[in-house]
Amino acid sequence: MTENAGLKNVTGRIMKGIAGCFYVKPDNAPMTEPYYECKAKGIFRKYGQKPLIGDQVLMDILDPEDRTGIVTTILPRKSELIRPAVANVDQVLLVFAIKDPDPNRGLIDRFLMNMERQNVPVIMALNKCDLNADREKSDLIRTYSDLAGYDLVPISVREKEGIEPLCRLLDHKTTVFAGPSGVGKSSLVNFLQPDAGMEIGEISRKIRRGKNTTRHSEIISCGEQCAPDSFLIDTPGFSSVSLDQLELMDLELCFPEFVPHLGKCRFAGCAHIGERAEDCPVKKMVLDGKMSSSRYENYRLFYQEIKDRPKY
Repeated sequence: MTENAGLKNVTGRIMKGIAGCFYVKPDNAPMTEPYYECKAKGIFRKYGQKPLIGDQVLMDILDPEDRTGIVTTILPRKSELIRPAVANVDQVLLVFAIKDPDPNRGLIDRFLMNMERQNVPVIMALNKCDLNADREKSDLIRTYSDLAGYDLVPISVREKEGIEPLCRLLDHKTTVFAGPSGVGKSSLVNFLQPDAGMEIGEISRKIRRGKNTTRHSEIISCGEQCAPDSFLIDTPGFSSVSLDQLELMDLELCFPEFVPHLGKCRFAGCAHIGERAEDCPVKKMVLDGKMSSSRYENYRLFYQEIKDRPKY
């Protein structure tokens, strides 16, 4: 037994979790140092708690040579995401492709709404811009950057274009990488951090969708192109985003374009759907071209979906 055996209350961060094991990096330890493989103390289950990737924790070291320990305390979180389930992140990078697969604007808007509801900033990367789709590229930039106000960077991982401005948005932050399968998310992770060794999936020729190649979440360095204190969390690709946790009264707050106009409608409780444009500044904004018609149409669809949701 070494002299550090039984060392208690060591602070660290959960860097990944697999099959009930949590891999903790002690604070101030170099990234090259092996993590401690820890189980979580049973009392967490009693109180309905669960350690998350990104959590700052206290651990007791059981064996420093085997690098084993037990997580005893979850320290207060500055942020928490539900899907993916991670803690203490600064922002989310939503990666989607200009083609192969084609962008699903309904899915993009669902994801953005969920992040707005959880008060997590979003930046966006439009990948595969080496493909010939200039009209679609211009419209996506106008929709999400010019009108909705999100930071959107056109990139091509294949041609190594747009990476530098994207890295500037990643500097000094812990960023969750998210996006539908097949958009090149894992390719981007591998380019930024070759040691990550993410498996690359091929696009299905029949359904033009990517195979989900990320099977667990893990915090890794953003690599030498970014500032040293920049980290990323790659997550499994998604093909759907639920609105189950979103209430009807909160929907309008999840569209940044709406916010400057809220409270200025002629009628209280305005839904911004059936009203006349002269009575509803939100509808007038759409008619004046200050909001993408696709975004507004998705708002209408989401409104009806939430309204029709069973009340039980």
